[in-house]
Amino acid sequence: MRKQKKEEESSIYKNIESIGSTIKDAASLPFEVGQAIHKEMSEFIQKASAPLRTEFRPRDLLQIIVGASILAIPVGFTQETWDLGHTMHTKNVIILGILSIIFIGMFVYYNYYRGKLKKNFGEFTKRVLSTYIFSLLVVAGLLTII
Repeated sequence: MRKQKKEEESSIYKNIESIGSTIKDAASLPFEVGQAIHKEMSEFIQKASAPLRTEFRPRDLLQIIVGASILAIPVGFTQETWDLGHTMHTKNVIILGILSIIFIGMFVYYNYYRGKLKKNFGEFTKRVLSTYIFSLLVVAGLLTII
């Protein structure tokens, strides 16, 4: 019994560290307690790092409209843009549309859904398509007015 008590005391002293003139106690925890703490911390970190804005809100629509307007207006006033629009083949227009959807998808993924795409694939698809469609409508409307 006395030997067991000495072993416990020596294991306690092994966990005590001296930092400067202050003694810091680092106690041992049972394995099960350590696992429970690890699980709680992992869940907390997952929740904290989850995307905060996965759904498409009116604020997002307003950002799309303003961004598309800011980019479309200067380009729409150049003669080269109108000439390019008249001479582009349908195949090139389709390729340009596909590339723009890919770029929008990459932007949305890296800003909102990084690592969380499986859980939010429906919202991701809605956000990418709505961004593309609203941008297309704003640009088409502005170019029609010009």
